[in-house]
Amino acid sequence: MSKFTLKDGTEIYYKDWGTGQPIFFHHGWPLSADDWDAQMMFFLKEGFRVIAHDRRGHGRSTQTATGNDMDTYAADVAELTAFLDLKDAIHIGHSTGGGEAIRYVAQHGQARVAKAVLISAVTPYMIKDENNPDGVPMEVFDDIRFNTANNRQQFYQDITFPFYGYNREGANVKKGIQDNWWRQGMMGGIKAHYDCVKVFSETDFTEDLKSVDLPVLVLHGEDDQIVPYATTALKAAQLLKNGTLITYPGFPHGMPTTEASTINSDILAFIKA
Repeated sequence: MSKFTLKDGTEIYYKDWGTGQPIFFHHGWPLSADDWDAQMMFFLKEGFRVIAHDRRGHGRSTQTATGNDMDTYAADVAELTAFLDLKDAIHIGHSTGGGEAIRYVAQHGQARVAKAVLISAVTPYMIKDENNPDGVPMEVFDDIRFNTANNRQQFYQDITFPFYGYNREGANVKKGIQDNWWRQGMMGGIKAHYDCVKVFSETDFTEDLKSVDLPVLVLHGEDDQIVPYATTALKAAQLLKNGTLITYPGFPHGMPTTEASTINSDILAFIKA
């Protein structure tokens, strides 16, 4: 087990396997580096160096009561990638991790980054307001906040149904995947998870997307019930200077797990292009 201590004393857990061009994975809320198992194994076998961390307050990292904001998340990644001396890296983020990845690239990482991939990402902006009429109503996030604070144990089981599309007719429900989501979620700190709801729902990544010159692949499922693709992926791809968009009919929010072979293949083709 590897841990890196940030300047503020927070310990960040990370995995670092293999050699070759580095791929750095950014996980979603409220999960951990373990959510990238299918990608870590695949890209390790393809000859890459694969790195994934537990965001502060998540997984095996320090359960921080402060610093649970996107700028700090990105700065934490910058400290860790500098410590590991990652260069020519591919940064891949899922959901909240997509926001973290693009904020890191935009503010800290362009000298160290070759390409980026945003999967089911919260970019550019989630909330429904006068500037984003197709966004998600605040009441949805208020409900997530309430359940995280007051009903986390049950809520972290219930949310796996829309997360993986297991509430759709004919879905192949895999309890082990649901249990693994619950396990990862319950490892993290409730305060950090509560704070992160505001982070993933209210952070505006518009300027980050506009500023990035590097090639960015945007992947999103068209049946994403957590982060609707029309509000996010379609707009993100338009804002990017060098973006490529792939959407998948019927794929859910948790498609890196349920549709790993397709997702991994498309990422590998993008990296090698």
